[in-house]
Amino acid sequence: MASLEDPIEIGGLTVPNRLYRAPLLECAGNGPDAVDTLIDDLEPAAESGVGLICQGATIVRGEGGCAAPGMTRIHDPDFVSRLSRLTDRIHDHGSRIFVQLEHGGLRSMETWHAEYRREHPDLEQLAVSRPPWQLRALDRLGFLSYDPHVLSTNEVYDLAADFGRAAGRAVDAGYDGIHLAGANMGIVQQFLSPFYNRRGDEFGGSPEARLEFLALVHDEIRDRAGDVPLITKVPAETPAPPAPIVRRKLSLDDGVEIARRLERIGYDAVVPVQTSVAWDMSIVRGEYPDRAWANEALQEGYDAAFGGPARKRLVALGNRVQSLQYDFDPAWNADFCRRVYERVSIPVLAEGGIRERGQIDRLLGDGVTDEAGAGGGNGSAPVCDAVGMARPFYAEPRLGARLLDTDNGATRVLCENCNNCTVPQVTGAPGICRTPDVLRKRGELEQNGAYESAEL
Repeated sequence: MASLEDPIEIGGLTVPNRLYRAPLLECAGNGPDAVDTLIDDLEPAAESGVGLICQGATIVRGEGGCAAPGMTRIHDPDFVSRLSRLTDRIHDHGSRIFVQLEHGGLRSMETWHAEYRREHPDLEQLAVSRPPWQLRALDRLGFLSYDPHVLSTNEVYDLAADFGRAAGRAVDAGYDGIHLAGANMGIVQQFLSPFYNRRGDEFGGSPEARLEFLALVHDEIRDRAGDVPLITKVPAETPAPPAPIVRRKLSLDDGVEIARRLERIGYDAVVPVQTSVAWDMSIVRGEYPDRAWANEALQEGYDAAFGGPARKRLVALGNRVQSLQYDFDPAWNADFCRRVYERVSIPVLAEGGIRERGQIDRLLGDGVTDEAGAGGGNGSAPVCDAVGMARPFYAEPRLGARLLDTDNGATRVLCENCNNCTVPQVTGAPGICRTPDVLRKRGELEQNGAYESAEL
């Protein structure tokens, strides 16, 4: 049994406690204020005592691949060198910082963002294989736009090398580790998933071959960044639509086997995540964001992103349906984490719906998911080695101060899982809490000193 305050070793790196800020979209971009924006977003978590800060998905190439506006790219050595100012600030507080590397593939803005497509008519989507018929049907119906370039074998090697080069630059800038965006429908999941991957070369076909891209990325990072800690998300596509709509997908057993093989390849930790084969609310479960969709200041941005008022309304309707399908479920990855934890010896990191200190203690020490999915049981084994949160840090940037070094298992985050922070990001709006009741409660806690520094 481990306490949240206990240190943890990840690939030879000591992280001072087991609470981490999971990757979030910072909307910092690469402009002159990008480093300051990242500092403003990430430093408060370190100031509050969080042991590990994971910078959100950061694109490994200079064009294409962004899943949302405002994502930072890490292809330019001059820009990356300036990020040392961020890593120094995090280290000043005793915390560690990893960068999450990503390429969106078919999830990229060149697929779904109408204005971006008009402004970049020559920018192709990168695809692991020809898109499945389900996605081609959405193209014919006008919901998405697919004109993909299927990666050749040589181009797969080039893409893996870009991950390695990005990792090398990041380590030179002071990042302590690399976190691969292995789920949430990005290019890595597309290689792993039988839904996307129909390749006939060494990167497709069998489950072992579909894992070969992650093996190649591992080798590239080791060659260019050394023995830096390397972790990745591991997907199980369990919320995916049922057959006959989606027959080929990653089961929980598939996800466990992927984690086992990644350990043999040399990955230092895994983050098991139940997700879908499509970009939907399976990764941000909770309420329909009424306030965000009704925000008058965002309507023009929504129209630009989705291609006009009619399509905007269709997307909002789909969002409402998905909010019913993916209602909030406490610690929704706990069972998947437990299965992986029982089969690997590297650290297992849990995130997704973790919202209170008592729940954290159970995940780290008791181990069995109760009927509410929150983690429970009587003295059974833990389900993970560390716990992460994402959206709650939008609501409380200094959240660590309230969760660490407390005997109160009822301490709960303020985040209401309303998702009013996420939908506006399609317009390029920053990831912030926009719910008045939450902001009022945060103000009261600030006045009462609840966020006073718990620096390491």
